[in-house]
Amino acid sequence: MAVGATVAEVAITGEAGAPYDPGLLARREGGLLYAVVARLEVKPDVLLVNATGRDHPRRAGLALHLGAAASLPTIGVTHRPLLATGPWPPDHPGATAPLRIDGATVGAWVRTKPGARPVAAHSAWRTDPATAAEIVARTADVGRTPEPIRRARRLARTRRAAGS
Repeated sequence: MAVGATVAEVAITGEAGAPYDPGLLARREGGLLYAVVARLEVKPDVLLVNATGRDHPRRAGLALHLGAAASLPTIGVTHRPLLATGPWPPDHPGATAPLRIDGATVGAWVRTKPGARPVAAHSAWRTDPATAAEIVARTADVGRTPEPIRRARRLARTRRAAGS
């Protein structure tokens, strides 16, 4: 199967598990995301999650929690790091630069499109920063954001608009 290929799509409706509390997104959204993953007919090789992984005050963001619960390797993808810092990569697709907290590499900036702001790839459950950066770069062949996350956002918008 091709890298970035969609193997299944699932959407559900439900209530958030807790009110929004910075740094505790797993409490709020983790249960719903786990329910979606549990309903996938085909288990993916890796989950890309719109959340942080090891770039977190406790080094365990939503992407890491979801991967542990689902027993699937996960990568967090965000537009900005939560705590980690690092210089932007060169301005060509696939270029990366490390994101660090206290000297430890927890992710990478990944340039997915020339002239566009890079995205942050966060290592999470059973992934390392280099793998996270490689997979994010390989799945962002159309736009700035990796295609699996773009498709998930589109599916969510479509379902909300339909009222289901």
